Amino acid sequence: MNKELIIRSNSSAIDFALLKDGKLIELHKEDNDSNFAVGDIYIAKIRKAIPGLNAAFVNVGYEKDGFLHYHDLGPQVSSLLKFIKRVSTGKQKDYSLKNYHFEDDIDKDGSITDVLKSNQSILVQIVKEPISTKGPRISSELSFAGRYIVLVPFSNRISVSQKIENKEEKDRLKRLVKSIRPKGFGIIVRTVAEGKKVADLDKDLQNLMNRWTGMCKKLHKASTPSKVLGELNRANSLLRDMFNDTFTSICTDEEALYTQIKDYVSEISPDRESIVKQYQSNVPIFEKFGIERQIKTGFGKTVSISKGAYLVIEHTEAMHVIDVNSGNRSNKAKNQEETALEVNLISATEVARQLRLRDMGGIIVVDFIDMSKAENRKALFNHLRDEMSDDRAKHKILPPTKFGLIQITRQRVRPEMNIKTREKNPNGNGEIEAPIVVINKINADLQKLIKKDHKKLSITAHPFVAAYLTKGIPSPRSKWFFDHKRWVKILPRDAYTYLEYHFHDQNGDVII
Repeated sequence: MNKELIIRSNSSAIDFALLKDGKLIELHKEDNDSNFAVGDIYIAKIRKAIPGLNAAFVNVGYEKDGFLHYHDLGPQVSSLLKFIKRVSTGKQKDYSLKNYHFEDDIDKDGSITDVLKSNQSILVQIVKEPISTKGPRISSELSFAGRYIVLVPFSNRISVSQKIENKEEKDRLKRLVKSIRPKGFGIIVRTVAEGKKVADLDKDLQNLMNRWTGMCKKLHKASTPSKVLGELNRANSLLRDMFNDTFTSICTDEEALYTQIKDYVSEISPDRESIVKQYQSNVPIFEKFGIERQIKTGFGKTVSISKGAYLVIEHTEAMHVIDVNSGNRSNKAKNQEETALEVNLISATEVARQLRLRDMGGIIVVDFIDMSKAENRKALFNHLRDEMSDDRAKHKILPPTKFGLIQITRQRVRPEMNIKTREKNPNGNGEIEAPIVVINKINADLQKLIKKDHKKLSITAHPFVAAYLTKGIPSPRSKWFFDHKRWVKILPRDAYTYLEYHFHDQNGDVII
């Protein structure tokens, strides 16, 4: 498994594409004018506490107030509020918390009005970016994420990632962290810390302590509301959370970004610094790596998969619905049950990819093809769970119902990636699928027909599509000849709609 991170920069935004064995699995966008990113910390002002919701609306400088629920306050919010007040007035100059007197934990089932008052200043962290008509979701239980550990102020807890399964390794990491943990701070050990030495953890801890101190220094003169600590830029935060030995290349087309990423990689993994490269070519970077084509074909309402199967993805206000269709694939399996299992397993892999690619959150219902055998339903459930194991977003998958439905809940902390794949119809009113989608479908159908050993093939298509297939050096038809040693006759048909095409055999009969 090889992973590549391709970064495209322009004046208004930076696009990040994560490829796994050449296939696009994640796409992120960082707008230069975006002020609210997950992980940012603000000094904010309580607007109003609402007892009925047991939550408060907080002014963080966004057009819609942030939403702070009682359960997101953190048990030591009273200590945090007192600390903010003392630092802001200049009474507290020591930010280490080692001599700081902690208040009692708040009641687990208490009321928001007992803790917060209107116009009170409070430090909050963005846990969910503004989505649709809602303001940001925030928390006053602050955390500072590093490469190997997460630092939690006003806490004494030490915990280790559940993904580290070896008990001896968990105990070793706990002992190491206990020996370096500063008083007044809790530490969460991340999965990538497995096998690391105390020096690595301590270096990470010192960097996080420096970030905490730098933030506290800003509080004295900070206006309310304002950002007092920004999360790492998206490139570095992606590398911090995902970088491992499976990465074979990190490529960007901007010199400043290249230098910044190279410095960061040399800091977290000096022996892998050489995989960071600056792209220099007249061909756009996303075009060179085939990302533009994958975006056009991967974000439509219909998503084609191998073996003729395809997904139909619908978005509603309440949930996302995905329908699995077997399409026109040839049935080489012995029976319908085997065909259904084969298509479902292929579709489950693509569903897991689509959830990450579009960053779909909330409730997702997938309508797989019905299977009568319990062991096949279990195999599908296990396969989907394995495919989603790499997904960094919190998610839960329920076993298939007797109707063949699988329900998934997936955490969403950023707006969903929504890329328009339909374009203005050049031959009339309305919109049509992007031309590349039609060509991809024709290529897929051609490969299936050649496997069936059809000797003489012809294709009838809309004049625009027919012209595209025959023009250029080399033309798509020439490439077919070099790849398959078959010359395909192409005939334009004025009566066809833009997306319509048909393959014919040597007798002129329609095959597809």
